[in-house]
Amino acid sequence: MDLTIFLQLIISGLLIGLVFSLIAVGLTLIWGVMDILNFAHGDFLMLAMFTSFMMFNNFGLDPVFSLPMIVVVLFFIGLLTFRFVIKPVLGYPGLIALLATFGLSILIRNLVLFFLGPNYRVINESILAGKTLSFAGLYFSLPQTAAAIGCVLMTYAVYLFLSKSKFGRALRATAIDKDTALLMGINTNRVFALTFGLGAACVGVAGGFLVNFYAVFPEVGLNFVILSFVIVALGGFGNITGAFLAGILVGLVENLGGFLIGPEFKYTLVFVLYLVVITIRPKGLFGW
Repeated sequence: MDLTIFLQLIISGLLIGLVFSLIAVGLTLIWGVMDILNFAHGDFLMLAMFTSFMMFNNFGLDPVFSLPMIVVVLFFIGLLTFRFVIKPVLGYPGLIALLATFGLSILIRNLVLFFLGPNYRVINESILAGKTLSFAGLYFSLPQTAAAIGCVLMTYAVYLFLSKSKFGRALRATAIDKDTALLMGINTNRVFALTFGLGAACVGVAGGFLVNFYAVFPEVGLNFVILSFVIVALGGFGNITGAFLAGILVGLVENLGGFLIGPEFKYTLVFVLYLVVITIRPKGLFGW
C-alpha cells in the first residue's frame, strides 16, 4: 500500500467516522440522562433520510435547504416518542423501555415498507451529490466532506448547549441523580422529553447529509444503529466526547479493514475491536 492510498483511506474513514460520531452522540445522550438504549434511533435516521428524499423528489427542494426542516421534524418525533412511548413506562424496569423502543423500531420500519415499498432511492442531482474536491493528489467527496463538517458543527453545538445553558445544567443534574434533581425543582419529565428531542435532532442532521451520498431504503438505519451501539460502548455509555472520538475510530477501522481484508468483512475488525475493548475495559475507552 503506497502513501497516497493510505492517506486516501484515512480521509474517507475520518469523514464517515464523523457522521457515525453524531449519530452515536444522539444515542449516548439519551442513555446518559435516562439509562435507555433507543432501538428506534436508526429508524429516526431512516425517517430523516426519507423525508429529505421526498422533499427533493416531490418539491425539488435540495437536501441542503431542507435540512433545517428535517432537524425540526426529527426533534418533534423525539418529543412524541417520549410522550407516547417512553413516559408511560418510566418507573418500570429498564428492560420495558428498551422493548418499547424495539417495538417502535419494528413499527416504523414496517409502516415505511408498507407505504413506500422496499426500493432503494438515490439523489443524483443535488447541490452536493457526485462532486469531489482535490488537494495534493488526494480526493475529498464533497457530500461526505459537507456531512463531516455539518456533523462536527452539530456535535459542538450540542456540547456548548449542554455545558453553557441553563437546560444543560438541569440535564446534567438529572443525569447524576434524578431524585435530587426533582427536589431541586427541576422538571425531570421536561428534561427527558427535550433530551429525546435533541437526540433525534442529531440523527436528523446526520440523515439530512447522508441522503446526498447514501441510498435511502427502509432498513438503512439498521447498520448505523448497530454501529452506534458499538461506538457508544467503546466511548463509554453517556460520554459525549467518548462517543465523538470512538465514532472517528470506528470509521477509520471500518475503512482500513474494508480495504485490507475485503469490503464484505469491513465490520469484522470493528466488532473484534469492540470485544477486545469491553473485555479489557468494560466502561469503554473513555468511560470512568
